[in-house]
Amino acid sequence: MSDLRDKLILKLTDNAAVKSHINPDLYAKYNVKRGLRNNDGTGVLVGLTEIGEVMSYIIDDGERIPVEGKLFYQGYEVSDIVDSAWSGHRFGYEEVAFLLMTGDLPTADELSDFKKLLAESRPLPAGFTEDMILKAPSPDVMNKLARSVLALYSYDSNPDSTELSNVVRQCVELIARFPVLIAYGYMARRHYVEHQSLFLHDPVPEYNTAQNILHLIRPDGKFTEDEARILDLMLCIHAEHGGGNNSSFVTHCVASSGSDTYSVIAAAVGCLKGPKHGGASNSAYAMMSDMMANITDYKDESQIEDYLTKILKREAFDRSGLIYGIGHAVYTLSDPRTRLLKKYARELAVAKGMEDKFDLYDTVERIAPDVFHRVKNNDKIMCANVDFYAGLCYSMLGIPPVLFTPLFACARIAGWSAHRIEELVSGGRIMRPAFKCVNKRKPYVNIEDRTRHI
Repeated sequence: MSDLRDKLILKLTDNAAVKSHINPDLYAKYNVKRGLRNNDGTGVLVGLTEIGEVMSYIIDDGERIPVEGKLFYQGYEVSDIVDSAWSGHRFGYEEVAFLLMTGDLPTADELSDFKKLLAESRPLPAGFTEDMILKAPSPDVMNKLARSVLALYSYDSNPDSTELSNVVRQCVELIARFPVLIAYGYMARRHYVEHQSLFLHDPVPEYNTAQNILHLIRPDGKFTEDEARILDLMLCIHAEHGGGNNSSFVTHCVASSGSDTYSVIAAAVGCLKGPKHGGASNSAYAMMSDMMANITDYKDESQIEDYLTKILKREAFDRSGLIYGIGHAVYTLSDPRTRLLKKYARELAVAKGMEDKFDLYDTVERIAPDVFHRVKNNDKIMCANVDFYAGLCYSMLGIPPVLFTPLFACARIAGWSAHRIEELVSGGRIMRPAFKCVNKRKPYVNIEDRTRHI
């Protein structure tokens, strides 16, 4: 039976591969924007938002002029938010989450109350950990996170209501619980997949999001203030990136159908799991780890250039021809999130004895665009994106690669919640773009006259 099954699957696969192929020339013929991208690489305008803005160029006399990248949350520049929190020795993620959801920077009293609300909302429902996480472990924490989000629907006394107050309550609970869902999903993986000891810490009400994450994923639950601040920085800069990124767009799309909050957020998690979206930091980190294993001197730029050349020629790493972490769909001269990471993470690199690795990343960031231009004979303006340094920063915190994307989701749940609410308030119509069918019409063939068999 298994041989027949394998034969049928192979036949179905072959048929699907042939029948699913669309002539690329047809996209140009019908002026279809593949990937919802214009010919110049910009995104097709499909909606309006007030939540996040990505700025990478200006228009001067009809010409696009690249500029240093900027990122805004509800009109406020992210670098100002982060710099203020850092200089004031404050943690910023809760302030960012409040801003994204409400549109206003919180007062001191509002921020204090919001933190208390998150702390009260953080514990999982009774029996949830045992029944929904530990009994069905997953080798992929993102898959487990999506399942856990959907499972919370069953524990909600009013899961389907799209009344604004109900949706806000659900979003607050998800923002609060994501660290716990991720940490427990990771612990289940460690125990049942990696066969390591199982330990589960309760979240601490007095800890903020970053502190609780480190507390929950470490056997002894301990961390330093500097470690928590770097993780908080990571959460702040990953919390939102405009409505056009894949997962936020899907948040709008699913929300527009009138579906429940848990289905909306689970769909966003599924999008972020993809290696072309949230999984990019893993690829960049793996590439840099491979580089470190294949060069003898981190300061020898000729060795670094040779390795990057081999990557572009599909002779090194995964043979994809891609230098992961270099280049961005929107940013040109620089990624503002990268600038913030480099600005504040270097001190931790020195403290952790990883300054040489940090300097290697800095060198690759500097010379990779030139190597790309030389090898590809292409003058595209390129910069290091946030994914390039993210893996390094997580590794300095002792966080394993399996948690890179889940922690991205832990940050982005604030932005997804804001987009969920915005679509509910301002959307009003189900998203229904058009696909042009290019298949030819055929006369129906009776089953006894069909000659092809599977």
